[in-house]
Amino acid sequence: MSTDTPFNFLNFIGLFLLLAGFVVGLGSVTVIEFHGLLGRRSSYWTEATIRAHKVTKPLIWAGVFLAIVGGLIFYRHANFVGIPLAHALIAIILIANGYYLSFKVSPFLLEREKEGCAGETLPGLLQKKITLSFIVSDLGWWGALALLVIYLLRH
Repeated sequence: MSTDTPFNFLNFIGLFLLLAGFVVGLGSVTVIEFHGLLGRRSSYWTEATIRAHKVTKPLIWAGVFLAIVGGLIFYRHANFVGIPLAHALIAIILIANGYYLSFKVSPFLLEREKEGCAGETLPGLLQKKITLSFIVSDLGWWGALALLVIYLLRH
């Protein structure tokens, strides 16, 4: 944004919420993914991941919500093509991915914890599915952030 543009409070709120969504969501994704990576071969980190995901899961959803609301405000006058469209598509992918993790994987992990098996490493097939889901999360969050930077530098 150029310095000769008058300050627009709604643009400020939109960009602030969008960036807050990235801070909260991407930060939480990063924490849980590192835990998950360490937990692939370690019973200690598997249990730590199960415990940590109780905190990171709602934070990731909060980040998605903040980013979407911020994006709707920030892009309210933009044409729904290019980067605004890409952000919308990424949001849909992240929501679908989050649905899988929150409503398929998370209940399984919580049940294992309840059964006293939280310290056991996860089955290989589930680890592969979770790893693929983490890749989707990383590409989505980091890609969306990079696209925002490109958008800001162009406008």
